[in-house]
Amino acid sequence: MPSTGLASKPNVSEKELTMTWNVRIGINPISWSNDDLPALGGETPLETALAEGSQIGYEGFELGNKFPTDPEALAAKLAGYGVACISGWYSGHLAEGSVDDEIVRCAPHMEKLRHNGCRVVVYGEVAGSIQGRIDTPLARRPRFTTDAQWQGYAQRLNAFGEHLGAAYGITLAYHHHMGAWVETPDDIDRLMAETDPRHVGLLFDTGHAFYGGAVDPVAHLLRHVDRVVHVHCKDVRPQVIAMARNEGWSFLTGVINGTFTVPGDGVIDFDAVLATLHAAGYEGWLVVEAEQDPAVAPSYAYAKKGYDTLRRIVDRLDAPVAEPA
Repeated sequence: MPSTGLASKPNVSEKELTMTWNVRIGINPISWSNDDLPALGGETPLETALAEGSQIGYEGFELGNKFPTDPEALAAKLAGYGVACISGWYSGHLAEGSVDDEIVRCAPHMEKLRHNGCRVVVYGEVAGSIQGRIDTPLARRPRFTTDAQWQGYAQRLNAFGEHLGAAYGITLAYHHHMGAWVETPDDIDRLMAETDPRHVGLLFDTGHAFYGGAVDPVAHLLRHVDRVVHVHCKDVRPQVIAMARNEGWSFLTGVINGTFTVPGDGVIDFDAVLATLHAAGYEGWLVVEAEQDPAVAPSYAYAKKGYDTLRRIVDRLDAPVAEPA
């Protein structure tokens, strides 16, 4: 039989599945200026961060202390650069305080987030925390030592998270953090076990997970991926972390010396991290957040490296898949 000149067809139809992954790539302005250590980029105007971030391709920014506090002024500022408001850090005191006090205190911040379309709030526990004390070693962080303490804390978080959902339509994204009450993998496990998934979500931070003891962040992510409502993407320099532990550094001393960096510049396997999130159906923001000294790690170059790393992975995971015949 003569050849038709046509190549044999693969065992798939010509239709392609366009399975769009509903994630957006954003950044925290800490790459340009540090809220806790104003000496690191403190002179850099907010407008520089917004302009450069937008130029790189970031779709949104988390908030820092240079952003307008008025909800409408904030919306106008972000609109001027074509970027969205992702969320903002909220300094919580529920480890030692009451839910009623927290509800009153949080109102201006939550209203600002609600007005700007945010769906999550970054809850960072600061009561008794030493994360902002440059002269205090991480080993002196606070710890819950009894079941009653853990359970009481979880109950307060549940109640506060329930209020945020009902009053503002915002989900509490709990940020495990070096120097705070919830730092280690065991701490995260306990918090997730004690809290109600309807009211308390997990902000998974790759860098803090590694630094806190999860040398395989992906393995620990798998344990709680169904609770993840927000993601901070930071890479690590393990040799600096080892020095920080050996020398008894504070959290901020470690930051100054380069414990963290952007995705693609350290040892964390972000291909595996994002593949895990993708497989679990995570939807939301992937936020580059890497505290560094911009005099050592130039803001634009490092922010672009972080973006390019995540963009490459997201695009690969989001590629059309051939539908079997």
